[in-house]
Amino acid sequence: MGKKANNKQSKRSRMLLLVMLFPIIIIILIAVYITSYQIQQSKKPIVPEEFIPIYKAAEAEYGVPWYLLAAHHRIETIFSTMETMVSPVGAEGHMQFMPCSFVGWSHPTCGGLGKGEIPEEEKTDPEVIKKYNGYGVDANGDGKADPWDIEDAIFSAANYLADHGAANGELQKAIYAYNHSDKYVEDVLYYFELYKEEFSNEKNENGS
Repeated sequence: MGKKANNKQSKRSRMLLLVMLFPIIIIILIAVYITSYQIQQSKKPIVPEEFIPIYKAAEAEYGVPWYLLAAHHRIETIFSTMETMVSPVGAEGHMQFMPCSFVGWSHPTCGGLGKGEIPEEEKTDPEVIKKYNGYGVDANGDGKADPWDIEDAIFSAANYLADHGAANGELQKAIYAYNHSDKYVEDVLYYFELYKEEFSNEKNENGS
């Protein structure tokens, strides 16, 4: 009887120990997972690398800092990762252009917020855009200026921002023209400064 009692006591002790240790094990596993996730996140580039050459090419063409184009892209569509890239008011594509800004406000259907009733074939026609003084650009030379094409969208954004002062250092003025919101200006400038600092540091570390 003594042995059985001892065995039962031993089993109860082991069970109690497991119960006490279980939360600690869970906490350790969660901590390991979080640390692993943070390491993975830290390895991700702050700006997707595939877009940087496009930003820089647009900067060379229009004189708009590429960090600013990256900041707008981040704010508008989180680097083109949003499920839908059509806003509730009708802004379209990677950089969220209102059709009337892209094609031109002098288009006969344009007014109000700028959604217009522009025929689809006219929305991407460089000749139509030129006629109505729009900001759409055919950056890749395929005969279309398309807000759904990443190169066209970024070059068009650079064109717009340059025309509103960004090429001359009037960043706040240009950003506000892109979206009439003080909060929007703050958000874009936050990412602009973040990217500028990050890539300036990276350049210094590489000695170039």
